[in-house]
Amino acid sequence: MAISQTFPTFGHTAGAILGLAGGTPGSTVNLNLSGAFSKPSSSITIIIVLTLLSVAPSLLVMMTGFVRVVVVLSITRNALGLPAAPPNQVLAGLALFISLFIMAPTLNQIDKVAIKPYMAGQITAVQAYDLGQVPLKTWMLKQTDTQELAMFTQAAGDHPATVQDVSMTALIPAFVLSQLRSAFIMGFIIYIPFLIIDLVVSSALMSLGMMMLPPTLISLPFKLLLFVLVDGWGLVVHSLLVSFR
Repeated sequence: MAISQTFPTFGHTAGAILGLAGGTPGSTVNLNLSGAFSKPSSSITIIIVLTLLSVAPSLLVMMTGFVRVVVVLSITRNALGLPAAPPNQVLAGLALFISLFIMAPTLNQIDKVAIKPYMAGQITAVQAYDLGQVPLKTWMLKQTDTQELAMFTQAAGDHPATVQDVSMTALIPAFVLSQLRSAFIMGFIIYIPFLIIDLVVSSALMSLGMMMLPPTLISLPFKLLLFVLVDGWGLVVHSLLVSFR
């Protein structure tokens, strides 16, 4: 008797729940137990997007060519003798779009092999992460010196069988150090012509007996003229693009 009274109670309760959900008491609930993937819900998508936006500045600085580009542009500005022109916002914006231009093929490949299949429900989030980091890791390894990479892998105690097996925790700092090294080498080469102009102007002023006149005040127009005549910004950006190939 107790059992016969319990099941009708469960049926009424389930019918009430279905009614609150917009269904009818006689509706059928279908459960997907086949193991097939489903598309991520809108709430999950929003959480992922907000998470990426919160860490986007760090990812942009540490895992793209932004470091090399912005350092080279800053050194070029200092070599000209203009510490405030172009302003930092202009240099950062130019470095951002140059970095996106450089990373466009890699980002398109990540979108093709990881993001689109995940949004279509063909793979899980873990599989999307594993597939998405392969193109990015390949590009970062191409831009990383073996010396820095070996230093961090040895410090972490890792012994990867191949270069592709290197962990991201060791690859990212090695990549950033390699970018800084390449940026300072390019900055040194950019500095040489402007240094020669400063030396020539300083020697000319000393020979004329004008020791009290700052040499940078006289050399600045000549450096600007030389930079404009040779299309300096175009040459610097072209050298940056070539250096990532």
